[in-house]
Amino acid sequence: MSRSSDHISAFFALRHGLPRQGPGSDATTRHLLRLAGRLPSRPRVLDVGCGSGRSALLLAAEAGADVVAVDTHQPFLDELTAEAARRGLAERVTPVRWSMAELPYADAGFDLIWAEGSAFVLGFDTALRRWRRLLAPDGVLVVTEAEWSTPTPSPRSRAFWDSGYPLRSPEENVAAAEAAGYHVGAHWPLPDEDWWHDCYTPLSAHLDAADPALPGMAAAIEAAREEISLRRDHGDDYHYAGYVLRPRTPHENGTTMTWHTRPETAADIPAIHAITAAAFPTREEADLVDALRADPGAWIDGLSWVAEAPDGTLAAHALFTRCHVDDAPALCLAPCSTLPAFQRQGGGSAAIRAGLDAAKALGENLVLVLGHPEYYPRFGFVPASRWGIRPSFEVPDEAMMALTLDPSRPVTGGVIRYPAAFGV
Repeated sequence: MSRSSDHISAFFALRHGLPRQGPGSDATTRHLLRLAGRLPSRPRVLDVGCGSGRSALLLAAEAGADVVAVDTHQPFLDELTAEAARRGLAERVTPVRWSMAELPYADAGFDLIWAEGSAFVLGFDTALRRWRRLLAPDGVLVVTEAEWSTPTPSPRSRAFWDSGYPLRSPEENVAAAEAAGYHVGAHWPLPDEDWWHDCYTPLSAHLDAADPALPGMAAAIEAAREEISLRRDHGDDYHYAGYVLRPRTPHENGTTMTWHTRPETAADIPAIHAITAAAFPTREEADLVDALRADPGAWIDGLSWVAEAPDGTLAAHALFTRCHVDDAPALCLAPCSTLPAFQRQGGGSAAIRAGLDAAKALGENLVLVLGHPEYYPRFGFVPASRWGIRPSFEVPDEAMMALTLDPSRPVTGGVIRYPAAFGV
């Protein structure tokens, strides 16, 4: 065994049994998951560079995800396998030994790609480009990356990072993400405690207990102590930051489309009517929007959302109005419309997501939609029958869907009462 491979083996040996192999915490994983936004009810997740799988286990347990957890180090995967079985999550977590450089999965196969502290193996730019094809059209990539937190880091910090993985500023990483074809939905620096509680503090105990006479161990111990010392002395120079990235939608000509969303204004009403009329075979849906706007019992200010193309064209619309399940208030999502020239480019999805976020901010919880069962689950909708909710007319069970914006709030079953303009 060469000295290099000795050092690598010692590096991994020092980190066996740690809660995490790098900076992070369960609280941070939960926060980044919230920033990622709404996911399908059982999202398909790829955890790249999972280590011993602390994040994979949380995603399976709390997001209800089916997680493929990839790492090259089999002992970490063995730890994950054992812990998943202990927690009753073996059917939700699939550990896979594979290189993150050439992942063997089909295009658009995952709703969420998770990469805490692992993108550096490929380099931030390369990782983002290679993993993008794996995301579903409305998928999201959550990645953490080390970067400078000051434009003037100390010489010691600069020398340390330049020797192994040169850091960039947040602005440079944002630009790199955009160049790789993503919209940056969130940038969130991890708190300093994320370096210590589950990582450096238990690692320090491993260093104290390690046998420096083992092959490669003395050098690995020295390198780890220098890393910890640098963080203690110059931690203000750099941080890990979480990035929430969504792929920009490809346009016909090979460029990418970035959507701006906002609530409708009075000036938008004619354009919204035209969008809805163009999106459906008849004008009935366009007239329905106007009728709902005129009904004070149905209309809710701030819940009619539009999406603008980069050139300012109003291209998509999503409307949420008041309905009831028996006597309990709910929201009805309908109609949703996109100009034919802009369909399948993400504008409709952007308007729906923005409207759902606005509804949650207003304190709404239950949202109902009668629509395509292969489209709306990407926003988290599931059959409404799960709550005993049903319309007053016959529809396929899978087409009548519901979404709870706050899963901690109770939902009661009953019959849906639509605004009068729906005519049902």
